[in-house]
Amino acid sequence: MNHAIQAFFDQATNTVSYLVSDPGTGRAAIIDPVLDFDVKSGRTATHSAENILAAAAAARCAVDWILETHAHADHISAAAFLKEKTGAKVGIGQAITEVQKTFRPIFGARDVSLDGREFDRLFRDGEHFAIGGLDVEVLATPGHTPACVSYRIGPNVFVGDTLFMPDYGTARCDFPGGDARMLYRSIRKLLSLPADTMLWMCHDYKTAKRSEFAWKTTVAEERAGNIHVHDGVSEDSFVEMRTARDKTLSMPVLILPAVQVNIRAGHMPPPEDDGHIYLKLPVNRL
Repeated sequence: MNHAIQAFFDQATNTVSYLVSDPGTGRAAIIDPVLDFDVKSGRTATHSAENILAAAAAARCAVDWILETHAHADHISAAAFLKEKTGAKVGIGQAITEVQKTFRPIFGARDVSLDGREFDRLFRDGEHFAIGGLDVEVLATPGHTPACVSYRIGPNVFVGDTLFMPDYGTARCDFPGGDARMLYRSIRKLLSLPADTMLWMCHDYKTAKRSEFAWKTTVAEERAGNIHVHDGVSEDSFVEMRTARDKTLSMPVLILPAVQVNIRAGHMPPPEDDGHIYLKLPVNRL
């Protein structure tokens, strides 16, 4: 399988987005794109997304898919902007409907559908689709959120927030709908893949022992050295650790603006009567 992978690291949100392309057909997908957002001013920009588009143009690739691994809580998705620019379809796991049902009342977002129609494709576990000549398998990997999926393309899997680099561990599970036991089972599902499978992270935060950001590892490396879930860690001990750790974590800075946009497939809420768009700040709801 001939493919190309380019990673784009957004240091403001510690997010890694990917351009995955099939050079033979000139078709591509963008995974987990970031819309630049300044929370202090409420201003958006599209520099990060435009960098990916420039890379696609340089590779002479047309973008057919914008793939979300889940409704992110740490950055606003650039899916809507990229869809407007490319005509690409936006895909996410079918359990996004559960996330919409959870968060629509929190934000009073009556325009949110509850059936996922904001997205062009809701993927089922085990479903296959194509990026040009590349076969993509969808792996449901819930736990961080109910709607988390990973995308397997040949020897590569884009794991979203399910796993981090071995020295950083695993995703939190204390958001509404999160489940540490389910996360453990999703991780074991990923780590049952061939040992040389490449795992591509959606985030990296470095550690005290590492000076550079990193976002690529292997199943073998995770099984041997992941500080939370290496081989030999039982489900019960993982759940105990994850639950205790999550109680010490503060909410992500962008969770409130991000989730209400991301359950709309990257679209902002509809304008109010004055023609302006407003993001809501629910008080005492989370």
